[in-house]
Amino acid sequence: MDSTSQPADEPATGRPGRLNVGDPDLRKTRLLARECATCIFKPGNPMNLEPGRLKQMVTAARGDAGYIICHSTLPYAGSAVPPAVCRGFADRYRTWQLQVMERLWGFVDVEPPDPDPIRTPE
Repeated sequence: MDSTSQPADEPATGRPGRLNVGDPDLRKTRLLARECATCIFKPGNPMNLEPGRLKQMVTAARGDAGYIICHSTLPYAGSAVPPAVCRGFADRYRTWQLQVMERLWGFVDVEPPDPDPIRTPE
């Protein structure tokens, strides 16, 4: 393969592949046990999303993957928690993709990442 060829297992769009929300040991789909501290679905817009951005994300998720991955479990967040389905999304939208995941594999609840991993002793 020359340097201009695209490997067969990489998307031709130049975008990175989808993140995996599956737990390989338990063979279940990771789902946050509860909304993270800055969930995009919490009142008050704790993530400071631009107007209309949440609606855009939900529309895309409902028509594509069928779920949103919690932002605090994304690789750039530096969390020890691997990518997991956003609890806020899963509680509000029962997409066919989430229903299939639940029926085929089930979910394993994972605790959201600690929003403040550096704590001072009490």
